[in-house]
Amino acid sequence: MKQILCFSLLISLPLSATYSATAKAPKQLSVQKSAALPAHLTTRIQWTKFPHPSYKNEDLKDQNRSAIIRIYADETGSISKASVQESTGLTHLDDLLIKAIREAHVKPYVEKDTALPQIGYQTFSLKLSQEDDAEVCQYSFNSENWQAQQYNKKAPFSYRAQPDLNLDSEQLNGHSRAVKFSFKVNKQGDVKKVKVKKGSGIYALDQQIVRAVSNAKVDVLRKYWIYKKSTLKDEIKFDLAQCQ
Repeated sequence: MKQILCFSLLISLPLSATYSATAKAPKQLSVQKSAALPAHLTTRIQWTKFPHPSYKNEDLKDQNRSAIIRIYADETGSISKASVQESTGLTHLDDLLIKAIREAHVKPYVEKDTALPQIGYQTFSLKLSQEDDAEVCQYSFNSENWQAQQYNKKAPFSYRAQPDLNLDSEQLNGHSRAVKFSFKVNKQGDVKKVKVKKGSGIYALDQQIVRAVSNAKVDVLRKYWIYKKSTLKDEIKFDLAQCQ
């Protein structure tokens, strides 16, 4: 009788081990599936470090140039690949744009708490610089709400520090510009989901505003949390008259 019991136990051991191994298999498959999610496709890439190509008038060969670059960014926002979608017509100038893209950084795209790689496009408009004696204005982030803060006027929210923005008048292409935007903010003051409500007409300029606001910290009056008002608005203007 004892021999029969021992033999039964020996037979059951490999079966229990096999069952245990089988039970773990679905977890391994789910991890594989999440790692194979497709890249997020977008026509409006958000940058944490905007690409700034360095070029001179001679690089443009005496005319304004434009190009569209196709960009691949991984889950962390690092540029993994960049290729020319529409060329400037000059190989060496295309190479300058690719170099600038590779030195830049994209804001990671998160969907349902999962970071995904991204594929998108960036347009460049390269202009011949103004005459050497032309005055160039430098603009900082001087939005309506930021100005209200400086004069201690009542405002629905306040920036903890002036958002980082470096812009000169050459980037306005000869016209005064304005950008209206909205964003959401959590209870910790982190800015989320910046949207351009009325653009300047220059996509690269609009994206610089989006990047500056995305990296900002904001304090909101407590009554807004009570009424669950989470979307905030602001506007920033760039006046060419500053150069006169």
